This record gives sequence, C-alpha cells and structure tokens, in this order.
Amino acid sequence: MTALVLALFLQNADAGELAGVTAPDTATVGGQTLVLNGMGLREKYFFDIYVGSLYLPAKTTSGASVISQDVPKRIEMTFIYSAVTTAQLCETYDEDLQYMPDPSAVKDRFETLKSYMSDVVAGDKITYDYVPGTGTIVNVKGVVKGTIPGKDFSDALFTVYVGAHPPTGNLKKGLLGG
Repeated sequence: MTALVLALFLQNADAGELAGVTAPDTATVGGQTLVLNGMGLREKYFFDIYVGSLYLPAKTTSGASVISQDVPKRIEMTFIYSAVTTAQLCETYDEDLQYMPDPSAVKDRFETLKSYMSDVVAGDKITYDYVPGTGTIVNVKGVVKGTIPGKDFSDALFTVYVGAHPPTGNLKKGLLGG
C-alpha cells in the first residue's frame, strides 16, 4: 500500500498546480516533447478566469525569448470561471491587437482565430500549439478548429501572454516561471 501511494505521489511530482488546475510536466507539440515552463492565473475584475500553462523545449524566464524563438511551443488555457462567452473571448483578442507592433499584418488571422472560438465553461480548455513551418494549431474544447499560418501570427499570439502588455502581470510572471 505504501509503495502505491509513493508511486502515485511521484507520478505527479513534477506536474504544476494552480487554482485547482493541474498541468502535466510535459506536452508533445509537433513531435517534440516540451516542458512546463510555468503557470499563471488570469483574473479580471477580481474573478479568476483561467489558468494558463506555457510549454517550451527548454525553460526560460524571458518573454522575448518565448516570442522570438522559432520552436514548438504551447499555451493552454484551462477555464475556471463558470462561463465565458464567445463575444467576451473575441473582445479580448480585439483589445490585444492594439498592442501589436503592426496590427494590420495579423488582423485577418486574428479574425480567423476569433471564428474558431465558442462559449467555454469551467473545465474547458483552449490550446495554441505553434509548430515551425506549419503554423499555430488552435484546439477549442478538445476539437482542432484549424491551423493559422505564419511565425508572425505565432509571435503576435504569444506576445499577448508574455509580451509588454499581458492581460495581467501575474499571468505573465507565472507563465515565465516566476
């Protein structure tokens, strides 16, 4: 019995946990195993909205490195708020566009991203997997919605989370392992 308890403990020893969400210590994107870089909490108006998890080939504390490296990477959002509407998700992306260096260069692809969204409830996940040479694979509630081409789109999307103007400082800090 003691061996079983110890085995179960060790199995999850490297997994991350935040606000009741457990993230595995690794993920596979584009055939490459990535490590959990960090987890951060997205809050809005004192409500906990989602836990973000960032996966990379190697850990880093640099948002600029996360954005610029042309390597497989993943952002996963696990929603903990009772319900977030498609309109709310899309409004957030519209707000994020204003902080892009050249919003017009990626606006059409953000429109595509918004078309993939649907209402989410606590426990649902939205995952963005960037695969070099392929693009950003968008998965909403366990369904692959499509792939958005371009490293510049991936850079813009990851800038949303770990760039100069993240949704919250705590989210960015957590994703970067802080």
